[in-house]
Amino acid sequence: MLRLLGILFTVLLAIATAIAVWPQFFHLEQTYPFAQVVAARGAVLGALLLLALLAMLLMFSKTLRGFAASVLIIALLGAAATALIGVNRGFGRNTLPDATDTSIRVLSWNTAGEVVSAETIAQEVVDSGADIVALPETTEAVGEEIAVMLRDQGHPMWVHNVQFNPDVVDGPKSWQTTVLVAADLGQYSVIESSQDGSSNTGSVPSVVLMPVDGSGPTIVAVHAVAPRREEMGQWRSDLQWIADQCPEGDFILAGDFNATIDHMAPLGVGGGDMGYCRDVASRTGNGLSGTWPSSLPELLSAPIDHVMASQNWTPTGSMIIADASGSDHRGLVVQLEPAAAE
Repeated sequence: MLRLLGILFTVLLAIATAIAVWPQFFHLEQTYPFAQVVAARGAVLGALLLLALLAMLLMFSKTLRGFAASVLIIALLGAAATALIGVNRGFGRNTLPDATDTSIRVLSWNTAGEVVSAETIAQEVVDSGADIVALPETTEAVGEEIAVMLRDQGHPMWVHNVQFNPDVVDGPKSWQTTVLVAADLGQYSVIESSQDGSSNTGSVPSVVLMPVDGSGPTIVAVHAVAPRREEMGQWRSDLQWIADQCPEGDFILAGDFNATIDHMAPLGVGGGDMGYCRDVASRTGNGLSGTWPSSLPELLSAPIDHVMASQNWTPTGSMIIADASGSDHRGLVVQLEPAAAE
């Protein structure tokens, strides 16, 4: 009887490990609770290594040796596969190449409302040399404060904002998303369907900016709803909407996607991760560097904040902002070069 239980446990463990390592094979990457498990691959790797250690200890018992050996093999195979994915995406690289005359830097940071001060955000923009700044959960008023500080430091930027339910006084800060665009990139305007919510993410707003003169990338500041159990349908709908914002052409997406590369498996087109857009961090050594929650080490948290770009742009570097300054999200800065310059 114990032997049968051991075999059953081993089979179930093998299936669970396979799902945790690569849920895309089973089409479960957007299904509760597998979507939550795969979100932090570093934690999955740690759990598998801990299981392998426990199995090694159990092998000292003659009666459990066969069972422990089976568990050890499964755990090591799962850990090896997870580590291989980590090596491919990058466990962390916190340096950017020198900026060039043609490069663009993009900063994405969910600032958790007014937890992060305008002064802190403005200083980070200056330090990183960001040309585009996506700030989910930052109000328009704070964005304007930031812009004034940046102007005084010789780094003028235009402020754009979308707010859901503007008639509600003192509504949640998550109902706003603010974008700053360097004046050097030209004038941008928020498209009407983004502003009035007729085409947008469902619960929290995203911002779609078009260049006024038609020259330059379309910029989408993203904020998808979190994949809580009761919000899974809206979450999947938000991800599909975001993917639809990157058809063929010149596009840059940045913000809080509330999703990792694994969740995006069915949404990429033509080698992209979301529509035709490609994730920058996973192509520049930071694919497993987690941005949420900031209370956990980067390798144990989930990389759910992204900057993505269409094939008009070549990713050349990325950097996680280690100091979250009180936000539950770390910021992400990336550098892009026009593909034609390669």
